[in-house]
Amino acid sequence: MAAIIIVGAQWGDEGKGKATDILGGRVDYVVKPNGGNNAGHTVVVGGEKYELKLLPAGVLSENATPIIGNGCVVNLEALFDEIDGLEARGAKASRLRVSGNAHMVAPYHQTLDRVTERFLGKRAIGTTGRGIGPTYADKVGRVGLRVQDILDESILRQKIESALAQKNQILVKLYNRRAIDPNEVFEYFMSYADRLRPMIIDAEYELNRALDNGKHVLMEGGQATMLDVDHGTYPFVTSSNPTSGGACVGSGIGPTKITSVLGIMKAYTTRVGAGPFPTELFDKWGEYLQTTGGEVGVNTGRKRRCGWYDSVLARYAARVNGFTDLFITKLDVLTGIGEIPICVAYDVDGVRHDEMPLTQSEFHHAVPIYETMPAWDEDITGCRTFDELPDKAKDYLNRLEELSGARISYIGVGPGRDQTIVVNDVMEN
Repeated sequence: MAAIIIVGAQWGDEGKGKATDILGGRVDYVVKPNGGNNAGHTVVVGGEKYELKLLPAGVLSENATPIIGNGCVVNLEALFDEIDGLEARGAKASRLRVSGNAHMVAPYHQTLDRVTERFLGKRAIGTTGRGIGPTYADKVGRVGLRVQDILDESILRQKIESALAQKNQILVKLYNRRAIDPNEVFEYFMSYADRLRPMIIDAEYELNRALDNGKHVLMEGGQATMLDVDHGTYPFVTSSNPTSGGACVGSGIGPTKITSVLGIMKAYTTRVGAGPFPTELFDKWGEYLQTTGGEVGVNTGRKRRCGWYDSVLARYAARVNGFTDLFITKLDVLTGIGEIPICVAYDVDGVRHDEMPLTQSEFHHAVPIYETMPAWDEDITGCRTFDELPDKAKDYLNRLEELSGARISYIGVGPGRDQTIVVNDVMEN
């Protein structure tokens, strides 16, 4: 039995999809425990690039059953568009299952998301506008729509009418928008009912039964640690818990069954959207990382903000998630740049911080304290063992491991599935 959690350790886009794809072929289930179609993964298989949003990356595995867990919010239109797109390319999604306890994104959630962002103006969070936040807000407010409601048309209609009784007042009186017809929303959901019903399962029961029977389960977190609504750079965060504890809640698998927590980090740092970013670069090196690393959001199409590796952030993520292992991605991007700065601490108004500052204000004013290491000039994209790497690349990785609080078990040296160095296999822990 193995229950492995994959967690983004920065602000997302670290390469979780690649890690899931590599391990997914050796497990029985791949679960997405949080987020919605606001979280994108890029996976390259056989030279083919797949951009996945709502679907778990494990959907490309030939063996694993992919499951959208109870902690997710599901946009049905996006779900079936993504399935149809995969199948048009010859990939199969017939094994996909959805927890009956997952919540559904309604058209009014997307409307509220967009008008709220516009209303906030300069104080906007930088959401994707896909209704994720309002859906989670309804979940916590106990007025949400769950996947299982598709199975009872009367309940579904009642819940839609109840939700819109309040939301139409907000749309009309506060935002000067037209009221939304509950019947239109009901018909929207029912148009997908026939396709959705066969996918609905008691995921929590099935996953725990599988583990009890010696099966292997991989939990693929969306977004990342610094976007966690509790532990991230609030309020510039997502609306769920994309940390290891959130994976337990979002899958129904208890923490005592977890065997490994794998943190995914780029060899540098990126961020999409608004919010503080201490190591962000505004010079030629920021442009170099963006261009060479292909740093464009899968879901948003926005260029990612780029900066050097932040070990303060890495230590924080390792502590919050309890990382047993790290997967360092995109090491090849740093080839040939001369010297590589590593942020080892922050200066906040003249005070050195070796750990994450307590307050949002302090983090916003944090100035990185760097040490530098020499880069390597050799092409590493063909390396398949740690020993094959240039000595300077090994030194850089060893320093990251020393600073980050967890061992480095996987190293990405290119975008392909096979361009990964395995130092320690979490499947054998």
